[in-house]
Amino acid sequence: MAYQFSSQSEQRFQKLMSMFPDKRSVILPALFLLQKDKGHVDTEGMEYIATKIGNPIAVSHVYGVATFYTMYNKKPVGKYHIQICGNISCYIMGSDGITKKFCDKLGIEKGETTKDKKYTVEEVQCLGACGYGPMAQINDKYYEFLTPEKVEELLKTLE
Repeated sequence: MAYQFSSQSEQRFQKLMSMFPDKRSVILPALFLLQKDKGHVDTEGMEYIATKIGNPIAVSHVYGVATFYTMYNKKPVGKYHIQICGNISCYIMGSDGITKKFCDKLGIEKGETTKDKKYTVEEVQCLGACGYGPMAQINDKYYEFLTPEKVEELLKTLE
């Protein structure tokens, strides 16, 4: 069966459609609804969103938006999606060492998911907390001023 929003996401989508006169404005929040329902944004879901919004929204436009922004997962991620800022401010403060520590502790490479599907580690560009680096976002929560020691403690809290 083709993808459909959950009933909760469908209600939210209908509310969004009534809020925005320019339907292109619905693409971003609709992609978040898709990601919330499926855990990631895939081609099937993007086609569904384009169809739901209707003309003049083409699938290629939804795809362009989804692939432009790093906040949309284009493939399934682990229960804990660990995103480490690799932008210049965090890099200068040692984010590469933080990424390495996460990967070493979890036995995976950057961009991979553990075999048990529990953790995914990715390096991303600016997470908007430049004065607090190095930092990471795990699911929807920020962790700032990270050190290799803090990474070990942090992972213990996620188990």
